Amino acid sequence: MTEHVPTRQLRFYVTAESPCAYLPDRMEKKVFAHLPFDSGAAVNDSLSHAGFRRSQNIAYRPACEKCAACVSVRIPVDRYVHNRTDRKIINRNRDLDRRIVDPVATEEQYALLKTYLAARHPDGGMNDMGEEDFVTMVEDTNVRTHVAEYRLGPDHAEAGRLVAFTLVDLLSDGLSMVYSAYDPNLSKRSLGRYAVLDHLYQSSRINLPYLYLGYWVQGAKTMDYKAQYQPLEGLTLFGWQPLSND
Repeated sequence: MTEHVPTRQLRFYVTAESPCAYLPDRMEKKVFAHLPFDSGAAVNDSLSHAGFRRSQNIAYRPACEKCAACVSVRIPVDRYVHNRTDRKIINRNRDLDRRIVDPVATEEQYALLKTYLAARHPDGGMNDMGEEDFVTMVEDTNVRTHVAEYRLGPDHAEAGRLVAFTLVDLLSDGLSMVYSAYDPNLSKRSLGRYAVLDHLYQSSRINLPYLYLGYWVQGAKTMDYKAQYQPLEGLTLFGWQPLSND
């Protein structure tokens, strides 16, 4: 058997410092690489295991000189035990229809994203995202990716209405939730948490051991929710290690 040898090496670049998006009074830098067209999925696998995140055809990770608050985290699927709140959220959303669709951006998804951002992240950098930018975010990729849509079931007056969606990458050892948006007016459903629980279920159905959640930033309110999923593993200098929710 002949071993495949890459025809070229990845080139990594470092961004200039800019204000941190998560912690006030801090600056951030990122290291990034362009995912190759012919082997993007395999490279995305390797870089994800090393703590990188994907955005379109770029993989990046923090490279801050004076801060290490961003920790790449994942949930060990088989070890996760649903608590009482989880079970309530799952039961509350049993009337939703989940559809796995190709990564093709739609006007319906974009409208939901804008509603979500305006309500939950009014000062975030994504608020300026135009429709063309959204199309690029969803469709400009050469990795294994799809969109999970959640719609109201047939018993609803608005049957079929999109209430949440998640852009998801398929890795060799798990699913990676790239970005999620949901209807902020349906707060009683806890759709953000439901999406995570549903992807834990999807991961278990196809025998994938991990669900990757991106970065957890201690002290950042928009990231605090990730610590509630226990057990949780974080990438440290000693590899992937269990993290407590303290």
